[in-house]
Amino acid sequence: MSAALPPANSHSDLGSHKVKSPDSLKRKLSKSSSKELDEEEVRSGIPAKRLALDPRSRQCPYLDTINRSVLDFDFEKLCSVSLSHINCYACLVCGKYFQGRGQKSHAYTHSVQEGHHVFLNLETHKFYCLPDNYEVVDSSLDDVIYVLNPVFTPAMIKQLNLSSKQCIAYDGKSYLAGIVGLNNIKANDYCNVIMHTLSHIAPIRDYFLREENYKGIKAAPGDRMIMVPHRFGELLRKLWNPRNFKTHVSPHEMLQAVVLCSKKRFQITKQGDPIDFMSWLLNALHLSLGGTRKLSSSIINKTFRGKMTVYSRMIPTSEVTESERLALEQSGAYEEKVEENQFLYLTCDLPPMPLYPDELKENIIPQVPLASILSKFNGVTEKEYKTYKDSTLKRFEITKLPPYIIVFIKRFTKNQFVYEKNHTIVNFPIKNVDFGELLSEEVKKSHKYTHYNLLSNIVHDGEPKSGVYLAHILHKGSGKWFELQDLHVMDRLPQMIPLSESYIQVYELNKSIPNKSYVPPTKAAGNGASATEEAMSVAAEEAGPAEEAGPAAAEIGPVAAEEIGPVAAEIGPVAAETA
Repeated sequence: MSAALPPANSHSDLGSHKVKSPDSLKRKLSKSSSKELDEEEVRSGIPAKRLALDPRSRQCPYLDTINRSVLDFDFEKLCSVSLSHINCYACLVCGKYFQGRGQKSHAYTHSVQEGHHVFLNLETHKFYCLPDNYEVVDSSLDDVIYVLNPVFTPAMIKQLNLSSKQCIAYDGKSYLAGIVGLNNIKANDYCNVIMHTLSHIAPIRDYFLREENYKGIKAAPGDRMIMVPHRFGELLRKLWNPRNFKTHVSPHEMLQAVVLCSKKRFQITKQGDPIDFMSWLLNALHLSLGGTRKLSSSIINKTFRGKMTVYSRMIPTSEVTESERLALEQSGAYEEKVEENQFLYLTCDLPPMPLYPDELKENIIPQVPLASILSKFNGVTEKEYKTYKDSTLKRFEITKLPPYIIVFIKRFTKNQFVYEKNHTIVNFPIKNVDFGELLSEEVKKSHKYTHYNLLSNIVHDGEPKSGVYLAHILHKGSGKWFELQDLHVMDRLPQMIPLSESYIQVYELNKSIPNKSYVPPTKAAGNGASATEEAMSVAAEEAGPAEEAGPAAAEIGPVAAEEIGPVAAEIGPVAAETA
């Protein structure tokens, strides 16, 4: 016969421990997952609320040991011993990260060995005193929380473009919010200039400073691209933080997300191309925010996407025989084709540099006006594109100007033998650049404003393989120009900016100068049929023709579709010339 089971409240064969019901274990597990409790709290059954009631919570004697000068929350939040992200704490005395606070945890061991007692939970933003294990409640620690996670209200964001107030860091140095250095870990200056530029584009900055705008975005299981907007928003909040402990920021977490999500295409140990990185970053943000081909589907499209018409026609080459040429003409291969495309930035070509200087050894570095290289997009100028078997003449006509225009000046030429840089200086005005000169009369009537002001100027300084990238940024609050090269920040006169070798420029729409030829759209009153037709045409423009999702749809700037995700083709095509 089988032995009788002991009663439910019996302690035989179980020592002195009581048998806990499954319901109580489930409640404790749910509480630990929702409030990020430590293993020690789950074992002992002490809830977090009871820890806050400890009489020592508001009278911690170790608050004067906190060293704010060593606190740096820019690096990845993982334990310095176990390299684990789970339940990570920051020691506020030495600035290192440790895991847990139970008796066998690394944070507990560190507090006993080193005599460091005040720790901050990087997830729940609560302070604890170890090894006594009680929560510390003190309003004097609010500045530490704000440095860890800056929060911006709508009223604060409205003042960013108006305020020229100098901020004071913990070490006594003064700085302007948004004009702070970015640490160059090894060779990531090409990333720093792009992040500096994007942080001063008002729609992008205002959107990502409010974490509520993208916090609830749903991502597919295993989709790593969702890290990009979160890390980018965190970096922007630190750049614009008016209460920083130091006058520079390290983009360590953002760059780690870039390396991971781009499959090591962009690295921090090897210099890359800023235009490639910017194109990848903008498209990655667009896709992560749920953007589609519509111009109003994301903050990225609303800010940078424009539209253009591309006219292309093949021309016969000398290798084509007469019979082949006649066959191609009959098949319609030489007829002009029209294609509606979207563009993210405009690629401008520089004239080739002279091989030899003149007799006076002058004009070694030629100069060209900005209007000359932008004439490529006026719908009249044709450019020939040669391949190994045929040649194509293309001309580009802009049909819709975006609020912010990115101009990419193609300076580098690479082939199988050499990697050359064109040192031609582009002469451009700082204010009131009229892009309406590129539009046809019909298209110009639909734009209320066509003048743009320069907002950012990215420069490549030095030789092709050994040069560095720096950015000229306009701080709107103070109206001053600054040069930012990694950690170096200095003032710049506006007259000196056009003398540099510009590589990427960002122009902002100037709404103070109206377009005189602008014709307001007709209202619906008295003309319901025409208003309906106009609304349908606008909707069709935003949706785009179905043919655009063909082979050219993969050309989203220089970014390969497979590196962003399978839905990259939904963004819409960008002409090879505009990307």
